[in-house]
Amino acid sequence: MLYKESVGPQAAARLVAARHGDTAWSLAGRHTGRSDVALEPSGIEQAMRLGKRLAGHPFSAVLVSPAKRAIETCAAAGFGARAEVCEDLWEWDYGRYEGLTTMEIRAERPGWSIWRDGVPGGESIDGVAERADRVVARVRATLGDVLVVAHAHLLRVLAARWVAMPASAGAHLVLQPATLSVLGWEREAPAILSWNDGGPAPLGSA
Repeated sequence: MLYKESVGPQAAARLVAARHGDTAWSLAGRHTGRSDVALEPSGIEQAMRLGKRLAGHPFSAVLVSPAKRAIETCAAAGFGARAEVCEDLWEWDYGRYEGLTTMEIRAERPGWSIWRDGVPGGESIDGVAERADRVVARVRATLGDVLVVAHAHLLRVLAARWVAMPASAGAHLVLQPATLSVLGWEREAPAILSWNDGGPAPLGSA
């Protein structure tokens, strides 16, 4: 839901975040950072349903991760022709943990959490936050709503930074494939207006 009644400090400044659809790796719980995994048929179907929910919404810009799974989601949702690839929207670089499940990682490092313990040979949480901050600044400089198609960990960090929380606060924001979330304003305060919405309702139907 878009929560049209919320009012921000400018006509810009709402970010509609869409996580990509299912891949074989996401279905298996494998950490998928820079590996260019394509969508499963179920992921294509999910993306098409996202397109129906977003149809007719007047986005000022569409930004998409360079990853194949995000680009395919954006295209199946009907926004491929106008999407701009944004390097800052890549998923977290998981380094040596790329392709591993949490269970496999914890067999080596009991109790491991990416939010606290990081990834050997990969990207630091501060590095992810810096990229997220650049996306936030870009969206807030745009007049009108911006659709962002990207990845779970990146979008969780992005939401935390939108509301001026540390990137580690993303640990508390579960995000499923092919869901919509809206980052906007409660008067002049940045706010998470909706999160992890996988329902059938069109965007802004409330």
